[in-house]
Amino acid sequence: MEYTGERVIPKIMNPKNGMLIEHIERYIFAKDFCKGRVLDIACGVGYGAEHVLDNNEITEFVGIDVDPASIEYAKTHYNFPNTKYYVDNALNEDLHNIYGTFDTIISFETIEHFSEDALFIKNLYNLLKPGGKLIVSTPFGKGKDFPCKNEYHVYQYTCEEFLDVLKPFKAVTMYNQVDDIIEIPHPDKKYYLMVAVCEK
Repeated sequence: MEYTGERVIPKIMNPKNGMLIEHIERYIFAKDFCKGRVLDIACGVGYGAEHVLDNNEITEFVGIDVDPASIEYAKTHYNFPNTKYYVDNALNEDLHNIYGTFDTIISFETIEHFSEDALFIKNLYNLLKPGGKLIVSTPFGKGKDFPCKNEYHVYQYTCEEFLDVLKPFKAVTMYNQVDDIIEIPHPDKKYYLMVAVCEK
């Protein structure tokens, strides 16, 4: 599979690659919130399964991605006994009817790829069981009205804008990330990515 710089493919990347380390750290962070049926939406090549499935509270791990080549790669390289992978669109409003609901949903660096961000969040809300947790991340940006430097991104969010789109959830705890550190933000520290833990 070709590495374009946008999708993380651990098996063909340098293990010291900063982007790879940061992405893996987000899955390690998410693992502690995972239980029951877990959905990784826009799962890419499926490497997240490797980092969360040693949590004994997980009964099933489902990965969904719009790219057929990524899903085939996931089935080949990350096909564990309690994993399933499907090709589908995160903006498909029937996702909850097709795949059911989940105790935990993971969505890393996905929302900034859609102009329909409110629809994406609505889909995640519908896919989540009452009391379930969503762990969702996006880079810090100047704001949705500013053009993105990254050619793959539609929006860049301020913290206020990110919290606004997450309003359907009854509780949101915002963490920030710099390098391999994910923590409740310190006011005097610079971060480049937001990780929200949301409860339905």
